[in-house]
Amino acid sequence: MTPASPESATKLPDAQESPPNSSPIEPEPEPEAETAQVATRDYNDDDDAANEDADSAIGADSILSSTASLTESILQYRQLHGRTYQSTKTTEYWAPNDDQQNDGLDIIHHALLRLFDDRLVLAPIGAHPQRVLDLGTGTGVWATDFGDQFPGAEVTGTDISPIQPTWVAPNVKFVIDDFLLEWTWPEDHFDLIHMRALYGVIPDLEDLYAKVLRRLRPGSGWVQHVEMEVKIESDHVRFPEDHIFNRWAALLYQAGEKMGRSFALAQGHTMKEAMERAGFVDVAEQKCKAPLHSWPKDPRLKEAGLYLQAAFDQSVEGFGMFLFTQVLGMDRDAALVLAAEMRRETRKKSNYHWFEVTAVYGRKP
Repeated sequence: MTPASPESATKLPDAQESPPNSSPIEPEPEPEAETAQVATRDYNDDDDAANEDADSAIGADSILSSTASLTESILQYRQLHGRTYQSTKTTEYWAPNDDQQNDGLDIIHHALLRLFDDRLVLAPIGAHPQRVLDLGTGTGVWATDFGDQFPGAEVTGTDISPIQPTWVAPNVKFVIDDFLLEWTWPEDHFDLIHMRALYGVIPDLEDLYAKVLRRLRPGSGWVQHVEMEVKIESDHVRFPEDHIFNRWAALLYQAGEKMGRSFALAQGHTMKEAMERAGFVDVAEQKCKAPLHSWPKDPRLKEAGLYLQAAFDQSVEGFGMFLFTQVLGMDRDAALVLAAEMRRETRKKSNYHWFEVTAVYGRKP
């Protein structure tokens, strides 16, 4: 993955020189006011009430996903509120692993590609990477795309759930593995180790980076880690403290603190500083704004926003139900009310809303 192009307003200035999120995304003007500028305003609960569902979803049937055929014991998932979850020795993972959630993961992947100019990697790995490891591969879509782009590379994706496709290129394989347990991968081995969307999973970020460092090739091995912030913001609407965007994020932060697995990895320079402490050099950080919905003027950002809003629209219960009911002790009906309120607000195009994406990469010396 790579940050948005220089001419786009979504790329934030260098985090060392100026605060993040200082460059607003330009909204698409309304037809009756093509030249008007959208001013910052206070939130209005009635905004877009008549057309909140406009452009709110993309058909899930256009997104391909499949379940790998593995042993019956691996496929014995836990059931909770009508959804399935994978249980492991290290944690009860908070997100479902059913088709509904997996479709959303694939949509998010394609949205981030559009946001990042259709590049899978920011790190300067060269034209001929040989061995690549994708930790927490999910549906395997990143690993599959990387294997297609670099047919000479041997790409391995690992996850605790067998939700990856069975038909992939011969240079791509998937392994059921929990990276929070003891690592068995050889040292000084990989050209690239990739991680994405591990919020609410990692108990010790610096320790994970240290394990990654040992498995990379000296002098030429790179790590890349991409995370998404859970708090939704706007450059043009001031949301009150009790708005669902703020309450939702606060609950996720609280659940992460209770589990000892942060949902705030994308904030500040958390990943960059941990990567440097672990021993990486040439560490670089990129931050960008990921829009939700079709409100941006830029066609590429509009497309990315549509995908992201569609993914969130169908996956919102999966993002919150386990955390709210099993970690924070909320009853099911209250959690469903929160999810419905969150879905309603993300469907409002006039919120001009976005969340921050942070990508960090570094080299093994």
